This record gives sequence, structure tokens and C-alpha cells, in this order.
Amino acid sequence: MNTKLIKTGKIIDGKEVLAVELTNNQGTYVKIYNYGAIISKFIVTNKDGKKQDIVLGFDDFDQYISDDYLANYPYLGVVVGRYANRIKNGQFTLDETAYQLAQNNGSDCLHGGASGFDKKVWEVLSTIDPSLTLQYVSPAGEENFPGNLTVQLTFKLTDENELILDYKATTDEATAINLTHHGYFNLAPDGGSVKNHIHRMPASYYLEQDNNYVVTGNLIPVEGTFHDFLGAKAIGRDWDPEEGYDQTYVLDKEYGELTLASETSEDKSGLTLSVYTTEPIAHFYTGKYINVKNAKQGNDYNAYEGFCIETQHHPNAINLPELPSTVLRPGETYSQTTIFKVNLTDIG
Repeated sequence: MNTKLIKTGKIIDGKEVLAVELTNNQGTYVKIYNYGAIISKFIVTNKDGKKQDIVLGFDDFDQYISDDYLANYPYLGVVVGRYANRIKNGQFTLDETAYQLAQNNGSDCLHGGASGFDKKVWEVLSTIDPSLTLQYVSPAGEENFPGNLTVQLTFKLTDENELILDYKATTDEATAINLTHHGYFNLAPDGGSVKNHIHRMPASYYLEQDNNYVVTGNLIPVEGTFHDFLGAKAIGRDWDPEEGYDQTYVLDKEYGELTLASETSEDKSGLTLSVYTTEPIAHFYTGKYINVKNAKQGNDYNAYEGFCIETQHHPNAINLPELPSTVLRPGETYSQTTIFKVNLTDIG
């Protein structure tokens, strides 16, 4: 097992951008930047014994901050916060005080606003083989959220090919928080559409969304709909090929319990990605809006060539009191664990 810290030579907002490489005894390799807590590489061994990178991203850090990429920004591999997904009209009221956030997705606030945690340089707190702990202190008023929020995120790579993400956060004033990792996965050796990946999710309900994908609070059974992944099936079997999936699923689980959120496999590679989480929600996105030029090895990424499993609390819950709370108060600790596990067991 090994952890290696690499200087990129880049300074953003007066802070040094670093890359950290984690390698386990199986030869699995993960590369993480302290900018945006980006997982830029996740290299595993497929059924043919070949090394394969299963996440979308860039070979060169500069491309993550290029104007071309940011103009059609898909949040490749980042951690998003303070608040993942969408907040209706960019507004919420907390303890009788109203807050207006950036409306950076139509009239709504998406993934924490114009400059969320995905565009911040996190402090490297520790690198203990094979793990990395990052910290970001979000000052009160950043993106107009209340409270000084301190977030710590530990990445740990095990010999079971588990990449474990442990989040902790505290605040000095009541605030809204909903964190997630926004990695795009593709398990096929040569990339391309994920429509033939086999996928299942233990989720009997999904959350209704409005025309801009904002959660309304209504629960809808998956039974009899194209959202049903209770049994394993090809991602593209039932989808609308012009839309794919961009849907919030409510997992069948006890609140806070670490259980399976999804399982996805691909025949040519023989790889299966299993996601486990303590969170109640998995947002399943198949990349309708991906349009990335000159990515890894000079490839372009197009729509439906990656899928996200965004484990989190219920989106827009800060405006929907009937849903589990996304309020963090002084003296409390926000905590979340999500695990991305890769193996060669086919679920199909």
C-alpha cells in the first residue's frame, strides 16, 4: 500500500493545488486532487488482466479549470456542497431568516451555487497509507449560506478494492448541508454509451421532480415504471433515449444504516461497481448533458457515456419539512460514509 503526494505547480486563490495517489496491494490506483476533492483516476484490473480507468476526467489538471470545460460544466469527479442537487428558486428559510442563493440552474440553485466546494482548494490534513484527509472551511456567507462550516473528507483505499469516503462537518450557526460525490463512471474497456451496463438499485420509490428536476416531495412507486431497477436490467432497456436518467431514488433501508445503494456491471470488462452508503438517497444520472472535449487520451465525452450515483440526503429538503432534515446546528456533527467497491462478479 502506498500514498504519494505530488505538487502540480498550480496556485489557486493563494493555495497550492496538490495531487495525491493511493495504491493498494492489488495494484488499484486512485488519483485525487485537493482542488474540488476531484477523483481524477480510478484504475482497476479487468477480467482480461488489463488496467482500466473507470472514471471520466482529464489527464492534465489545467483542463479542469479551462474556460472551455467550465462553459459546459458537468462536475466531473468533484465533491459538491454546501448543498447537492437543486434548491427551488435558490431560496430557503431557516429559523425565520430567509436566504437567497445563486440561481445558477434556471431559477434554481444547483450544487451549492456559482462557486461551490467543487471549485475550492481543500487543505491536505493527512496522508496515511493508503488514505487522504482533506478539509475545507466554508466561511459564513459563502454563496450566502449561514454559518462557518468545517468539512473533513477522508478517502481510504482498501485491499478489497473499496474506495471509502467518510465525511464529517460541524458549524457555528444553523445551516443547510447536503454533500455528495459527483463522479462519472464507465465500466466498458473502450468507453462509449453506458446503455448496456447492467444496473440495479434497491429503491422501491423515487421522488417526483418538476420540469427543472427539482424535488417536489412526492414519493412515487417505481413498480410499473421505467424507473424500476429493483431487478437488474440494462440501463438503456426502458429509458427515453433522449433523456436517460436524472432521477432521485429513495433507498430501501434504515435511516443512517450502511447498505447497498446500487450495483452496476459491464460484460466486456467483467467489472462490477457496488456503491454502499449511509445516506437515504441515490441520485442516478446518466449524463444527458455531457459534452467534454479533449478528455483523457484526447477522447471526447458525449451524452450517456458516464453514470453517476450521487449519494445524499433528499434534494430540496431544506424547503420540504416532510422530508428528513438537511439542517446542521452547532454542537451536531454531519456524517456520511459512501463506498465505491469494484470487483469481477457479474450481477447480470
